[in-house]
Amino acid sequence: MTHFGIICPPYSGHLNPQFSLGRELRSRGHRVTVLQLPDLADKVHSAELDFRAIGQSLYKPGSLAEMFQQLAQLSGRESLQYSVEFCRHMAEIICQDAPAAIKSEGIEALITDQLEPVGETIGESLNLPFVTVSCGQAIHRRADVPPFFTLWPYQNKVWARLRNQAAYYVLDRSCKPILQEINRYRQQRQMPPYRHIYCSNARLAWISQQPAAFEFPLDQRPSHLHYVGPFRHPWPQSVPFPFERLTGQPLIYASLGSIQNTKQDVYHTIARACEGLDAQLVITLGHGIKADDMLDLPGSPLVVDYAPQVEVIQRASLTITHGGLNTVLDSLSAGVPMVAMPITFEQPGTGARIRWTGVGEVIPIAEVQVENLKAAVQRVFSDESYRKNAQKMQQAIAQAGGVRRAADIVEQAVQSRRPILSPAMVEV
Repeated sequence: MTHFGIICPPYSGHLNPQFSLGRELRSRGHRVTVLQLPDLADKVHSAELDFRAIGQSLYKPGSLAEMFQQLAQLSGRESLQYSVEFCRHMAEIICQDAPAAIKSEGIEALITDQLEPVGETIGESLNLPFVTVSCGQAIHRRADVPPFFTLWPYQNKVWARLRNQAAYYVLDRSCKPILQEINRYRQQRQMPPYRHIYCSNARLAWISQQPAAFEFPLDQRPSHLHYVGPFRHPWPQSVPFPFERLTGQPLIYASLGSIQNTKQDVYHTIARACEGLDAQLVITLGHGIKADDMLDLPGSPLVVDYAPQVEVIQRASLTITHGGLNTVLDSLSAGVPMVAMPITFEQPGTGARIRWTGVGEVIPIAEVQVENLKAAVQRVFSDESYRKNAQKMQQAIAQAGGVRRAADIVEQAVQSRRPILSPAMVEV
């Protein structure tokens, strides 16, 4: 059996899928240790995985919550700019502490997250086998693929390629502090520098939570890239929810995720847009706002701090979302269409794929108003094509393999230390 180490960003949208993969590997007899900030010890232990703290000398306890609170107030470019310094700091922590922690724990292989690019560098420097996972959308850095932080559609034309390349150039400039931190470590170990951010160096396998159907029509993709669908694994904890308060009307599930969930004005806009519809609105707030503080929303929606998202979405007719990939995949897994309001990070790119696949409507957060949100909700409700497209995606996800297939690929890659080709490439 193998002792795996997980290196990923300290965000729920990345931790939860990685935990699911870790739990699947653990159920097969492997040992899995998560290397993370001290603040996340309880969260890792609740997933019944091993925990190794990093950053004790560089990290101020409690500052993760402060960072989330600040990020929740921002959107768009401001949010991206604010997060760069935190990501640089995380790279610094991982470079300083992860190698020694990996050696002392006896970790034999790594599972790294594409959005924590220094993880691959650690694997290379220690000569450990590693597999890269895209918990958000797979970031290709190809000229024909619009950047993950844009709502641009896929257009394989010269002008679109030039536009995309210019945007990637701006991304690299914006993320220069992160690249400098990683390259400082690489230079010390006589490794060639990274020229671009989020450009995976995985050689054995690259695994994406997307199903292949929820991707732009790439004519060529890396032979070791596997689209396996969402990572889900039974959790030891359950989230209470007042199912008895559901009225039996068509259910609209609304969530702004785990970071951008303090925008009270957006919740009011959602409630007003759904007021008067023959539907019951359920809003989950996360840690950002307490449900007791949102009792005056128009239409008296059912508002909860937390919800068992998968179970509630399975009862829904529509999801209103910020465009976080996990919520999108949970909706598509249930064949539920969406209205997305991308806020920041990779959410616009996910919104672009929602448009491309016809599984919902998309409104940029800066353009969200009661009138256009209500019109989008009514359009998705009344036009059966959205649900049919979502159900097609549901079938694709059911056939993609999910966390079990991901674990199969990880095992094969680490045992063979050879690239694991995706089935599509094997057929070719």
